[in-house]
Amino acid sequence: MKSFNWSNPYPSHRIPLFARNVVSTSHPLASQAGLRMLLKGGNAVDAAIATAACMTLVEPVSNGLGSDCFAMVWDGRQLHGLNASGVAPAAWNLGYFERKYGVDGQGLARQPKRGWDSVTVPGAVAGWAALHGKLGKLPFEELFEPAIEIAERGYAVPPVVAHKWAAAEDELRDQPGFAEAFLPQGHAPRVGDKFRFPDAARTLRLIARSKGRDYYEGELAERMVAFSAQCGAALTLDDLRSYRPEWVQPIAKDYRGYTLNEIPPNGQGIAALIALGILEQFDVAGLPVDSAQSQHLQIEAMKLAFADLYRYVADPRSMAVTPEQMLDDGYLAERARLIDPNRATHFAAGRPHAGGTIYLTAADESGMMVSFIQSNYMGFGSGVVVPGTGISLQNRGVGFSMDPKSANVVAGGKRPFHTIIPGFLTRDGAPVMSFGVMGGDMQPQGHLQTVVRMLDYDQQPQAACCAPRWKVNRDFTLDVESTMRADAVEGLQKMGHTLKSIEDPYMDFGAGQFIWRLSGSDSDHGYVAASDTRRDGQAVGF
Repeated sequence: MKSFNWSNPYPSHRIPLFARNVVSTSHPLASQAGLRMLLKGGNAVDAAIATAACMTLVEPVSNGLGSDCFAMVWDGRQLHGLNASGVAPAAWNLGYFERKYGVDGQGLARQPKRGWDSVTVPGAVAGWAALHGKLGKLPFEELFEPAIEIAERGYAVPPVVAHKWAAAEDELRDQPGFAEAFLPQGHAPRVGDKFRFPDAARTLRLIARSKGRDYYEGELAERMVAFSAQCGAALTLDDLRSYRPEWVQPIAKDYRGYTLNEIPPNGQGIAALIALGILEQFDVAGLPVDSAQSQHLQIEAMKLAFADLYRYVADPRSMAVTPEQMLDDGYLAERARLIDPNRATHFAAGRPHAGGTIYLTAADESGMMVSFIQSNYMGFGSGVVVPGTGISLQNRGVGFSMDPKSANVVAGGKRPFHTIIPGFLTRDGAPVMSFGVMGGDMQPQGHLQTVVRMLDYDQQPQAACCAPRWKVNRDFTLDVESTMRADAVEGLQKMGHTLKSIEDPYMDFGAGQFIWRLSGSDSDHGYVAASDTRRDGQAVGF
């Protein structure tokens, strides 16, 4: 077992949870829904599905019944990966968007950020069914009882969710179906207001009874397609019927004697692996944990990773290079040599050698561990809500490029570049930690920063979760949390980093959940779990 420093040097009202069966999410009611399944004799997969269903209700500002999801599951013997991200409607191509929206100043088709033409086939419900079919234990219908109860009876809206709900009100008010579903009384719910969602309760019952198939070929599918046609959009019944999630082999990189596992592209988990592979070339632990020098090395490694990520990652069928080429040890050592330990650099992509999200995690005393992430993207997603169903649809189509030269160019049946990534840490082939950090392109950065804190600096999971974070932006400027030490901020500026200071940690610096196994072989010894202070969440267990 790893020897942690169990103190927490950062301001926090959270302490780590120790238990043999644990669930950690960003909302207490969802955590308790998962715990109910474990108490009924279910396993960690059952708990994760029940929790995910509840999260669509209690944190609609981040996910919904029209989300995508990804998961990694340690089943007691091996690690499984699931990609339940949706594909573009068959009718989508560059011409489709040019005809509807024209072109921009660069001659590229315009791309809507919200509305029906940002919606790809929703994958989350199919993902729930796939997880249960392969690894679940309790009857599928039972997993939805807590979510249905919450949808029918309602719940009091907590502070962080209320804040994000209000922030989305003006932008999304006029999207089809949004106001009717999410602006009761004509405005977003205030803190403590009761929110009920009976339409979602009925949908959850149909999903539960049909093991998800009604969503893709029954009444729910027909309602989605009819609303798509009414709004002049492209989604068809064939698009829904033909969708299937995909079981995948996780990709991995060793770091300090452990192995970080991520879902392969079309997701961005490979960026965390690239950054760790680059950092492996440096003595990070020899630098003070919160110093500018330590943060600088991590930031530069992340910038190098993002340069390659944005250049090469897409649906794997369209990529010019493979993940194996991008993770080659020799290539990453070359990239590491580009880092100046005293100066910020703006990096270009290399040439690899030829050859608005929720995260939850659950683990049970049999040794099963689940790392699960689900998202609408940009908060509420497209803003589209299918009338009478409570299905709020993601806007993952924004992840496509309108550049015909890009590997990520839009095309029917293709998966877009995706931001949501579950993480899983192993050692010598044995499970160690299921974890994730929410928040757009903050996610691989959160994986990097928290893993470095735990493996290089021996910080326990809750301390690593509470520590101040930085965020590299697309233009390579840097956001830093206001809680970061003043001398570290000053040091980064002197090294040439262009800094901003963001007062909104909910979206801009992510929020994580962590479950660390306390013993490599004896699952009965249990786990330690952490839940991020940046959201309303809770780790629970028994």
